[in-house]
Amino acid sequence: MRPGFSTPWDAPLVPPFPFAFRDAEILTLAYRTRPDAIQALLPPPLEPTGDVALIHIYKMNDPDWLGPYGEANVMVAARYPSTGESGSYSPYLFLSSDGGVSHGREVHGQPKKLGEPSLEVKGDLWVGTVRRNGIDVVTGTLGYKQRRDSIASVGNYMDFALNLNLKAIDHIDGRPAIRQLTARRLSNIRVHECWSGPCTVELRPNAQAPVHRLPVVEMLEGFWWRADFELVSGRIVHDYL
Repeated sequence: MRPGFSTPWDAPLVPPFPFAFRDAEILTLAYRTRPDAIQALLPPPLEPTGDVALIHIYKMNDPDWLGPYGEANVMVAARYPSTGESGSYSPYLFLSSDGGVSHGREVHGQPKKLGEPSLEVKGDLWVGTVRRNGIDVVTGTLGYKQRRDSIASVGNYMDFALNLNLKAIDHIDGRPAIRQLTARRLSNIRVHECWSGPCTVELRPNAQAPVHRLPVVEMLEGFWWRADFELVSGRIVHDYL
């Protein structure tokens, strides 16, 4: 058999590692939510390490393989108690790319679903939205380039570059094939510019995109940043089987 990474055999949907994202624009929204809401979404043995949620809305302008698309990643801070390692757990992700959805689910174990994330400028305002089933489940705003900042300010809320995920895949006969906590870190991050300021976050209920289960208690700040980075292979943190 020929070596392969994905199907269809002669036109793979999922790219091999590593692959690069160039000139990505990201709106990052930080807000406080309820600690019990975070706890309810974390698979054991992960533990919450704060009460902040981050929503990243990406405009992926030039990625390898996938072509331009939109993505949204909802994150909460979590710790793996056996090692004390801390990072960010993603309970929800939405993409407009079928290849991106497949890669996230099949390889990383991320809970990706198709959606319509968008990021645009409207006058003096960045506006980020995440639409699923015709409903804007997330609407975030940030003033246009008001305060110069650095990506380190985003990292003060949590280590967002280290992403933890629950990978759950069954055999075709229904037996569990994979039950793992996985981790991967963004590589070769090059931030071209970063701006911050007061932000707003509005969440609308949707049973198939229940971001509203992390309700907004207090809005903190938002960031718009433009960067290049690479996705590389990750590792298994915990194997339930």
